[in-house]
Amino acid sequence: MSKIEDIRDNIGQIIVGKDETVLLTVVTLVAGGHVLLEDVPGTGKTMLAKALSRSIDASYNRIQFTPDLLPSDITGLSVYHADKGEFVFNEGPVFCNILLADEINRATPRTQAGLLECMEERQVTVDGVTRKLEEPFFVIATQNPVETSGTFPLPEAQLDRFMMKLSMGLPDKEQEIEILKRFMAGDRQDKLKSLKPVASPADIEAMRKSAGEVEVHPLILGYIADIITATRNRNDVSSGVSPRGSLALLYCAKVLALAKGRTYVVPEDIKTLALPVLAHRLILSGGYGKAANGRQIIESILEEVPVPSESAFKE
Repeated sequence: MSKIEDIRDNIGQIIVGKDETVLLTVVTLVAGGHVLLEDVPGTGKTMLAKALSRSIDASYNRIQFTPDLLPSDITGLSVYHADKGEFVFNEGPVFCNILLADEINRATPRTQAGLLECMEERQVTVDGVTRKLEEPFFVIATQNPVETSGTFPLPEAQLDRFMMKLSMGLPDKEQEIEILKRFMAGDRQDKLKSLKPVASPADIEAMRKSAGEVEVHPLILGYIADIITATRNRNDVSSGVSPRGSLALLYCAKVLALAKGRTYVVPEDIKTLALPVLAHRLILSGGYGKAANGRQIIESILEEVPVPSESAFKE
């Protein structure tokens, strides 16, 4: 069993019946990206972030996004100390390994943009001074798709910074019963506190290096390129997936192959990842941010684009 699956199974002690979502979250972490979780309240988004931080023995912070939140509330600011006669920088909550940006769409675009440099460059610049963030740095942002009053939709540049967009989803009857049984004797917070780490930040760095050595056949690269090109040649899409999206699909595929115990990527890896990696990046002709339609388009493209045959890899 891979270290990635160890982390998934450890989180599975807290999050019931969402192994696929948890696995893809860990894959995104190892691939060096960030995750946007869109779901109704109470599905375990916060618990996932906390369980992940405990599973890899990493520092964790949470920011509750509100309309009056300022960029400095995220990054930190310099405060004048009269006794020292100088400004001293007070680090914001972004200085951690796992950052939960809760209800990110409740903050203004100006504040949302405060995360852009952190997510892309792994650094914070305040008063002309740039400070590096500790690796791994992983943002799990959440938003409620149902309640739109008082929210500010994420702009294109912000959405594109998220390597994957996932949904926890509501449990089915069997999963609901398992949740009730598992936590009947105690609170989930108590179970979370007893969760032991199964990896370290150093392990994440080692897995990133291992993923870099995973082989990708030229036919797989061609398959990725065909899917990406198809998103750019549709009448119902104003703007298809950018090169950042194609690279994200490649990086995630290599990590998923590693998680499955392989040293090479197969077409099934691409098909598994295409929806969560690509759907939210599409700018549709009828408007931006229609996730359901975006998913339908990617599903349609996956059906249309020919999958490299097994025999072709042997030629």
